[in-house]
Amino acid sequence: MTTAVAAPFRFFSLEVVRTRRLGPSMVRVTFGGEGLKDFAAGGRDQSLSLFLPHPGQETPVVPVPDDGDMYATLGAWRAMPEDVRAVMRSYTVREQRLEPAEVDIDFAVHADGGPACRWALRAAPGHRVTVLGPAVADNTAVRCRPPEDTDWVLIWADETALPAAAVILEWLPAGMQARVWLEVQHTEDRQDLKTAADARITWLVREEGAPSALEAVSRAELPEGSAYAWIAGESGSVKALRRHLVRERELDRRRVTFVGYWKRGVSEDGLRDEAVADEADDM
Repeated sequence: MTTAVAAPFRFFSLEVVRTRRLGPSMVRVTFGGEGLKDFAAGGRDQSLSLFLPHPGQETPVVPVPDDGDMYATLGAWRAMPEDVRAVMRSYTVREQRLEPAEVDIDFAVHADGGPACRWALRAAPGHRVTVLGPAVADNTAVRCRPPEDTDWVLIWADETALPAAAVILEWLPAGMQARVWLEVQHTEDRQDLKTAADARITWLVREEGAPSALEAVSRAELPEGSAYAWIAGESGSVKALRRHLVRERELDRRRVTFVGYWKRGVSEDGLRDEAVADEADDM
């Protein structure tokens, strides 16, 4: 007897239902679509690939075959001219709801932002996107996985990783100790975050002269016990903080999940190319 196994990721055609400004630097876009009945976000820092149209295009150009083959689609997409093929960026699922079937994605935005930022600022009901997202909840695009013996959690995120940090806080079990640093540009970018954890949240607001992530964490008195750290945001800050946690705080490097969501002066396309090159060098 053969048991069918669902592919962990597939393509979804979605459209904007509504938008909402969360602060000077964040826009929430809510998506709907018939295909969402098969969408299965795993929570925490669940990521997906968002394909966006260029200005003047009604829909993103993504050559999805009838069988939905992920690898064939990505290969065909990469082979297309850059000014034709859809713009692809990685984002976090902020929330999935079943009734009605909707998915929220929060976009960090600023005046000189890239194509995804510009798209989010113009997004309106009916605008269409394509998503390569999870079809099963237990998938490899969820990176936040504290070991079972975790006594307390350390979190650092800038505004690009704030949506993921918010979901992680909602997911943490009641009473779990958490030390959290969240870096944003403006005072009004602070959000009222919900958690049942015993979380001490510090907002690092750059316009208020807040210290860097490394300065803030290195000065902190941390709990005793087995720690797990999740740090995400600007690549340089992530690397510096990880180095501090492993070398000076003596955290087991296997208990530190770190993700560079962006790199100062480098586009996401460039950052992706650097990651591929780094993997090749390690082989």
